[in-house]
Amino acid sequence: MPSNAGTTRLVIVESPAKAKTISGYLGPGYVVEASFGHVRDLPRNAADVPAKYKGEPWARLGVDVDNGFHALYVVSPDRKQQISKLVKLAKEVDEIFLATDEDREGEAIAWHLVETLKPKVPVKRMVFHEITKPAIQAAVANPREIDRDLVDAQEARRILDRLYGYEVSPVLWKKVMPKLSAGRVQSVATRIVVERERQRMAFRTAEYWDILATLAVGKPGEGPRTFNATLVALNGDRIATGKDFEPTTGRVRAGAGVVHLDEGGARGLAARLADRPFTVTRVEEKPYRRRPYAPFITSTLQQEAARKLRFSSQQTMRTAQRLYENGYITYMRTDSVNLSETAIAAARRQIVELYGERSVPPEPRRYTGKVKNAQEAHEAIRPAGDNFRTPGEVAKELSAEEFKLYELIWRRTIASQMTDAVGSSVSVRIRAVSSAQEEADFGATGKTITDPGFLRAYVESSDDENAEAEDAERRLPTLVKDQPLTADELNAQGHHTQPPARYTEASLVKALEELGIGRPSTYASIMQTIQDRGYVVKRGQAMIPSFLAFAVIGLMERHYPRLIDYDFTASMENELDEIAGGDHAAVDFLTSFYFGSTNGTGDQAIAHAGGLKKLVTENLSEIDARSVNSIPLFTDDEGREVVVRVGRYGPYLQRALPGAVSGSAPASGEGEGEEGGSQGDRAPIPEGLAPDELTPEKVHELFLGGGGERKLGDDPSTGEPILLKSGRFGPYVASGERKSSLLRSQSPDSLTLDEALQLLRLPRLIGVAPDGAEVFANNGRYGPYVKRGDEFRSLDSEDKMFTVTLDEALALLAAPKTRQRRAAAPPLREMGNDPLTEKPLVIKDGRFGPYVTDGEFNASLRRGQTPEELTLEQASEMLAEKRAKGPAPKKKAAKKAAPAKKATAAKKTTAAAKKTTAAKKTTAAKKAPAKKAAPKKATSTPNE
Repeated sequence: MPSNAGTTRLVIVESPAKAKTISGYLGPGYVVEASFGHVRDLPRNAADVPAKYKGEPWARLGVDVDNGFHALYVVSPDRKQQISKLVKLAKEVDEIFLATDEDREGEAIAWHLVETLKPKVPVKRMVFHEITKPAIQAAVANPREIDRDLVDAQEARRILDRLYGYEVSPVLWKKVMPKLSAGRVQSVATRIVVERERQRMAFRTAEYWDILATLAVGKPGEGPRTFNATLVALNGDRIATGKDFEPTTGRVRAGAGVVHLDEGGARGLAARLADRPFTVTRVEEKPYRRRPYAPFITSTLQQEAARKLRFSSQQTMRTAQRLYENGYITYMRTDSVNLSETAIAAARRQIVELYGERSVPPEPRRYTGKVKNAQEAHEAIRPAGDNFRTPGEVAKELSAEEFKLYELIWRRTIASQMTDAVGSSVSVRIRAVSSAQEEADFGATGKTITDPGFLRAYVESSDDENAEAEDAERRLPTLVKDQPLTADELNAQGHHTQPPARYTEASLVKALEELGIGRPSTYASIMQTIQDRGYVVKRGQAMIPSFLAFAVIGLMERHYPRLIDYDFTASMENELDEIAGGDHAAVDFLTSFYFGSTNGTGDQAIAHAGGLKKLVTENLSEIDARSVNSIPLFTDDEGREVVVRVGRYGPYLQRALPGAVSGSAPASGEGEGEEGGSQGDRAPIPEGLAPDELTPEKVHELFLGGGGERKLGDDPSTGEPILLKSGRFGPYVASGERKSSLLRSQSPDSLTLDEALQLLRLPRLIGVAPDGAEVFANNGRYGPYVKRGDEFRSLDSEDKMFTVTLDEALALLAAPKTRQRRAAAPPLREMGNDPLTEKPLVIKDGRFGPYVTDGEFNASLRRGQTPEELTLEQASEMLAEKRAKGPAPKKKAAKKAAPAKKATAAKKTTAAAKKTTAAKKTTAAKKAPAKKAAPKKATSTPNE
């Protein structure tokens, strides 16, 4: 270890776990301490702004846009104690090493530490991509200076995101809903999810049929005796498949030149082909070869962990962080597929040990990345060290989550240096002539793997769960041209075209990466942010946009299209990369973006529009809040436009009255509450209903039975109409001033006038008790009951409310209250053992709905999840998130009430004090001049 005798060095890292690992690799004379991440940032709110800056017009931004975009940094309140400790340590050492992460964020943290600590001793920057003893010693021996270009790029990104969030979010507050947020990357990610849902909403399914034949060879030879073949052509014309249909109409694409078989056509053809001879017309055999996958980068690790382990992006990065800090893997935020020479040598040695020399290619494999805008060149994610530890060697040291992720990384790394998988693929065509002289061509394909190569170590998964794995074989009999075959079975089979699949976290990360949007360090936080903000909800693995997201993205597309343009967002990443490379100045970039100056490097479309500041202020009055918060669905059979309104209390359906235009009401200018605009009837949208599920049939059902307004008839005693309506708490009937909710046993679809009249008579006066008290029957929160004064007793059925007699009610009320302990209800479903903890998981029905439990931790099922559909992997992930948060804090026991006399005295004392205070305030108010009302502050802080 290169250290002068008697010299003391302070090494600052980000996390305590990292500090603990590194301190074990350094000898005497080194003090290792953590900064706990970022130590300074822009002010979060007005309270964070130092007093001397509070009057500045730019203080709310935390950036002086008129003076070179100077940033106002403040020490985070939760870091002040640690900063004091670091300041003290810095005064006691001879040298400081800043050992923060090797990316832009880590470089910025190092710079902020220097600016905050203001050390009087030499400061050096040490970087490493794995926490192993040789790597740490090499980093200490070869320090460098802080890279100011990287710091400038990170600072420009931070300021850019602050300007975007703080200028655009208030527009959403005024025109959509308070407390919303916009962000440079989060808004684009939300747009991607919304656009996919729009495609699903516009999708129209189509039905098509083909025939599956089970064919047999006459003389069994090598391979199976039977195999399956599918009808592919009829009389030389191709049979229609899903790709031949227009997604928005469900009709065959113009000029497709295909035969569209319906059920009758397919069954008829199958019947005409029965007992007819089948003949092989063509056999094509080709060599099959598959190269290994590149080692993991951040995005591909998140994608594969989601597919194979059902980990969320946050869960993957949280687990990878622990593996990195404890010295098991290299740095996990990278977009480089490179492996160092020592890593390649380690992988090849291990392949020989585990799989034999034939599994190692003659030359090492080197990979080239395909990621747009890839930033600093790091190594790929791999096991740490010069000799990789197998999963078996680390199993006892890791948690279940850590072990699964380590094994995934180890297998991918090893496989990347193995030989190709080789084999052969066969394509066969078979023909039969029907009894009506139709020529029917069938096709079959097969694959045989002769040497699995890298597939022995690793097989990549697909976003399509029905896709065939790379290592799957489809063996066919040995077939030759003109060989006769017989059909054991001919089955007509129907298919439906499917809408484009919703994004998962994995496929959304992949889409962002392909567009060049975001960075390895931001993918996980983007996934979490769009969910935390209510723009996206997860149903299983699928990401479903909310109607709130539709409103926000609709506003942005109409009024600020450039701000959510994919190419524009990617171009900003390019310019940040150029700043990191020292090719452009951050101030020019920010000036062009914010003010519209064309002298810098910023986007010209924004520049010509006058910059962000002008864009969000000049045209604000032109944004129609009601229009923004209206999402058109369709026009119904009666010519009424049906829209979704995003209201203050959630989304709801509105259907314009005949002759009215649903969007014609004047804009409120401050968002659209449910009280705004009364044209047409309404229906609430049930919680958990996805936008693409609002089909005309579903909308009709909601208006008819679950919402809107339907006249059931007239009350014979008053002549007033009796209406079936829907409110926030479900369907109810109303007539004049009377209202009554439907019973649990009643359905809005089948409710009759007589049943509605019964409901409107509740509470029902049963009679008068001997003591003169009235006795009622009614329905309440906990079911039907009878009541006399303050005495209540439950009824055992809803019907009893209308039939119970006075004597029966009095007998119930006279009986003592009984609180029977209910037997524990059986679980809704037993799921098996948790793959992470091996504890048995069950789904139970709780007070607030179904939940999954392992006996120690509980997790409520999310919106749209049902006990039947929840998978074991999803349940395990939900409980893992609960465990990560730790047990809920215990409530403090309530203090005992003071004795009555003391309480009375206290009340008198308090009352006297209030009188004195009020008198003082009144006197002061008379003396003091009136103050002007302070302007209202924003109700929330924008997200960046």
